[in-house]
Amino acid sequence: MAMSAVARDTVFALRRQIAKIEGTLPERLEAPVPGAPRTISGRAIPGKVRSGLPSGIAEPTGSGVTIVRRGLAVASPDAFLHTGIERLDTALGGGLPKAALSEIHGLETRDAGTVAGFALSLASLILKQKQGLPVLWIGTAEIFREAGFPYARGLHALFGIEPEQLLFSEAPKLLDALWIAEEAARMTAFAAVILEIRGSSRLLDLTATRRLHARAQAAGRPVLLLRQAGEAEPTAAPVRLIVSAAPAASRETLAGPLAGSIGRPAFTVDIGKSRTALPGQFTLEWNPDEHAFAERTENSVAVVPVPLRGTDPAPASGAVLAFPPVASPAAISPTAGDQPSRQQRPAHRSPRRTG
Repeated sequence: MAMSAVARDTVFALRRQIAKIEGTLPERLEAPVPGAPRTISGRAIPGKVRSGLPSGIAEPTGSGVTIVRRGLAVASPDAFLHTGIERLDTALGGGLPKAALSEIHGLETRDAGTVAGFALSLASLILKQKQGLPVLWIGTAEIFREAGFPYARGLHALFGIEPEQLLFSEAPKLLDALWIAEEAARMTAFAAVILEIRGSSRLLDLTATRRLHARAQAAGRPVLLLRQAGEAEPTAAPVRLIVSAAPAASRETLAGPLAGSIGRPAFTVDIGKSRTALPGQFTLEWNPDEHAFAERTENSVAVVPVPLRGTDPAPASGAVLAFPPVASPAAISPTAGDQPSRQQRPAHRSPRRTG
């Protein structure tokens, strides 16, 4: 019996720790009390301990019961950064968590500008609420050399961010960048911290991301992890958004869409991981005048043909033939004038002389 009580306490502690890591706080999490009736939602339940219960309820242990609802934690609306897109915020369970680590992933190096633009859009929304505080952007010399720095005039014109509101920290190695990010994430002097890395590294494992997530929760500030050209790997971030460039729509005028024009910048956002585990794909446009997102649902016009991942798309089939049809097989027989001369024949078909 003593061993059984120790085992119950150990299982309870592990479940509590897992719930904290996953960010799914239980609606009701009670330690088993010896001699108390087993209850679920206030109702006594008979039966023995068994496994294989539904995913919404933890299995009873001993004479008590540990109830772990795998639903969403009850949080106030102020705990999330609302993107302004109702469908996206609903799919994310309220929006991006403010006091957490959020991952923004670009699948290829050419998506670096798109990922940076999406991060600056989020930073613009954050600075509306945290006025007077700067944003710290951390990266290695390699990533800044490959992707470059944001343009100061573009920051103000497109996102409403003053140049002095965006601070950069260039580290020689990824290990140094992670150390800077951990120290900056615990500070309340920044409105947000952005860590940009390139590729996949063994240094960015679950342990490193858990530290960043814990520091963000303690300081109540968001930490954005920008990943360029890396495979999706397990991290402690509750939210992972996969961002790529979307074709720009035509510019709207009073007379309607202006043909051949380039409209607002657009992003294709896929939910790779979230608190709700709901997948979804959204096409968002950034309004540089109002500094807000808008969802685009109508068909867009591609200004530049975008090839598929790795290969170009096959041309559409049509009724136009490369050669006109012939009346009979005799019409395609070659004539003497069509035969190439000896000098025009390929070298590999001429006889090879030896000796």
